[in-house]
Amino acid sequence: MKFARLGAPGSEIPVLIDGDRHLDLRPVTSDVNGDFLAGDFRTRVAEALAAGELPELENAADLRIGAPIARPSAVICIGMNYAAHAAESGSEPPKIPIIFLKTPNTVVGPNDTVTIPRGSEKTDWEVELGIVIGARVAYLDSPDEADSHIAGYVTANDVSERDFQMAVSGGQWSKGKIAAGFNPTGPWLVTPDEVDAGALNLRSFVNGEPRQDSNTSDMIFDVRTIVHHLSQYVTLEPGDLILTGTPQGVALSGKYPYLTDGDVVDIEIDGLGHQRQKFVAWESAK
Repeated sequence: MKFARLGAPGSEIPVLIDGDRHLDLRPVTSDVNGDFLAGDFRTRVAEALAAGELPELENAADLRIGAPIARPSAVICIGMNYAAHAAESGSEPPKIPIIFLKTPNTVVGPNDTVTIPRGSEKTDWEVELGIVIGARVAYLDSPDEADSHIAGYVTANDVSERDFQMAVSGGQWSKGKIAAGFNPTGPWLVTPDEVDAGALNLRSFVNGEPRQDSNTSDMIFDVRTIVHHLSQYVTLEPGDLILTGTPQGVALSGKYPYLTDGDVVDIEIDGLGHQRQKFVAWESAK
């Protein structure tokens, strides 16, 4: 199943994408949020679909695409989870997952405009596979238990400001990760039965020029390992979002310029959809 949320920020309508149709999910839920995902949401939606209870949403193509999940309680990220990206960052591949946080207000629609922070000279892009939690997670005994806690997967852009992340970080990365809008997400939440999270092609482009081109099979720590590891340190709630790291090909590598006013970034993952953001300078966005 594919879920999306359409409409103005704060007023998104939850929909089921059924082929070319966008079916209104409001007979089943008010939103694609933790309460919805914590239940047997696929069965509930399948039953409503079979009963003809989900009307087609009019003018769906004209509506803004929001993030496919309502604002999560937590956004937890894994750093340097592709060996080639660690190398281009000047680091050895990690022995255990590196964890940092983004704030919930970084999560925005996949095509929303992103504001470059005031004073930024090193705003960067990062295509990433996102995991959406569907059941409360704490102290899993093994990675094999992770699957039953995953509601689905999303495409995400872990936008980063590298000076804030590295030079003035104080040893923590989150300063460069938490500007409002720094996590375009979607367009869809796709349930695990529809994709193989361990074998997805992921790509990024800046102004139409290719930047990243890799596959999630190159991750150092796979999805199950990440969820299991995090569960030893944090309780994850339904609707929470985990970003799993980015492959090589970012501006931090020194091969490409950082983003400036007017640049357009395209992000895509096979089976999880495409997103596009225009980046605007703080002064232009005011």
